Order: sequence, then C-alpha cells, then structure tokens
Amino acid sequence: MEEESRRILSLIHSLHQPDKRALRQAVDALISAAPAFPHLALELERLLRDKPGPESWPVAYVLAHISSPSSLCLRVLGETLGATDPDIRWAVVLLLVRLAKEDPGIVDLLFDLLKSGAPIQRRMALYCLRDTEAEERAIRQALLDSLRDPDPLVRVAAVNSLKNRADIGRDGLDRLLDVFLRDADLRVRRATALVLAHLGAPTGEIRAALEDASASRDPHLKKAADAARALLQKKGPAHS
Repeated sequence: MEEESRRILSLIHSLHQPDKRALRQAVDALISAAPAFPHLALELERLLRDKPGPESWPVAYVLAHISSPSSLCLRVLGETLGATDPDIRWAVVLLLVRLAKEDPGIVDLLFDLLKSGAPIQRRMALYCLRDTEAEERAIRQALLDSLRDPDPLVRVAAVNSLKNRADIGRDGLDRLLDVFLRDADLRVRRATALVLAHLGAPTGEIRAALEDASASRDPHLKKAADAARALLQKKGPAHS
C-alpha cells in the first residue's frame, strides 16, 4: 500500500509537467485509482486552492471526474475554456457538457462566461451550450443573442451552433438572414449561408440572398452560397 501511495504522489506531480501524452496517462491513472484512495479528492482540492490558476486545469479536470466539483474547480475549468491549446479546450467542453446533465449550475457558469469571458471562452461556452440538454429556451436565446457578439469567431460559433435548431422560428431565420446580408466578416457570412440551408423552410428572401451571393467576387463566399443553394434545391420550393 505504501508503494501504491508513492505512485499516486508521483502521478499527482505529473499533473504539472508539459508532456501531453504523459499528462493524459497521469490523468487517466488518477481517475481510475480514485475509488481506492478516498482522500485523493481532498488532496487535489488542497492543491487547487494553493494554485487556483488555469495552469492547474489538470487537477480540476481529475477532481471533476472523481467528485462533485466545487465552485473553485468549476471556475478553473471555465478559465480553461480560454486555453491556447485546442485539445485542452475541447477536453473541458466534453467534460462540462457531461457535468451539465447532472448539475444545472454548469449552465449558469456558461451563461456567465458568455457575458464576461474572453472571446475564446465565449466561443467555447457556446459549443458547450449547444450540446447541453437543459434550459432549451434560454440556450436558444443565448445562441441568437451571440450573433451580435463583437468578435467574429464568436459569431461563427453562434451561427454553427444554430445549425440543427429547427425551433428558432421565423424570427430566428430572419436574424440569420440579416447576419448573412450585413455582417462585416466574410467568415460569418459563409458559415451563415450553409446554416440557413440546413435549417430548411427557406423563404424567398433567403433564396434571393443566396443567389446574389453566388455572384460574389469572394470565391469562398460564392462556394458557400452555391453549396447552400444546392442543398435548398433538394428541399423543394421556397416558402413565402
């Protein structure tokens, strides 16, 4: 047992080293070993209190798997949605989506990040909310509101997150059409073209806007508009 305890201490120490493969192995090993070491969660929580910054995300990540996450643990995970490494960001997204199914407070955390987080955090919070099966009306509204976010990549995330939201209604379609027609960033407009087509029930205005975009000098916008029009062709005639 003493040897196993030393191994656990070594694994905890490995949570602070930069090699991603070794870090992944340490995280998995600690999660697997947790049932046999009931004090592991307390030790990790202590470490998190001593060093609560985003660099301690592996500690928070393990904690959230082996115990009910504290507010500090959730705060660190929320900060980690702004990590520069996309693998880290998406690992935390998947974790938060799973936790949100059991803890409604996670959704509140994500809404808070939409209001006050950095652009990357807001973007990742949208993807979390997209996959969260809770507070559907509030989430739908948050996605629509984020179409006006000052950061273009957040707007792209909002558009893409609406792709399968058939419940946005005519008002939501009109807002997407407005984004497609008027957004200053071509990346946002390209994403919106395809989402409008995927949502179905296209209006004459949507078809006309896509037809105009097919004549765009921007080859990427033209390609997106052509793909959207091809998809709409399969869906049948326009709705007024």
